[in-house]
Amino acid sequence: MSKLISIGKVLNFHGIKGEIKLGFTAGKENLIKSLKKVYLFVDNNKVEFSVSSVRFHKNFAIVKFDGINSIDDVMKIKGLLVHVPEEFLKSKLQKDEFLISDLVGLEVFDTNGEKIGKVNDIGENKASNLIEIEKLNGLKFMVPFVKEWVPEVDLDGKKIVVNMIEGIDSSASDTGVEK
Repeated sequence: MSKLISIGKVLNFHGIKGEIKLGFTAGKENLIKSLKKVYLFVDNNKVEFSVSSVRFHKNFAIVKFDGINSIDDVMKIKGLLVHVPEEFLKSKLQKDEFLISDLVGLEVFDTNGEKIGKVNDIGENKASNLIEIEKLNGLKFMVPFVKEWVPEVDLDGKKIVVNMIEGIDSSASDTGVEK
């Protein structure tokens, strides 16, 4: 089995027939609708669940797993992360979507080809994901993960290109965050 990646969390029960309220990243409804099998780690044991239905209510997915038929059953898995195989998730990515695990560690270059550092982490805010870049001198700064700032991601070449727009100084501040 390949690496498993978390796509959501069992938040609570919905109704009395074993449906779960699944928290997931906004905008990923098509991914959630396509689920057939998922994995949860119950008491540190990987357990496979077949998905029998998915619908949406407010900002949550209401999901029914085969074998989960009551509130008591849901309470045994409440709070657990829902995982899918990495290959399944990659097959559902849109153009210009990437797994965080594929981006962290990539070398970072400016648009002139000069090496800046490496991708240290990915964060998010309400507007976009943020890439934390660790410069060659060890200081860190963040840029929005949008085309204007990151015009190229080359997973095969293990690099990204960052547009060093005016205001992103070539020397990160002592706090590690650009002003």
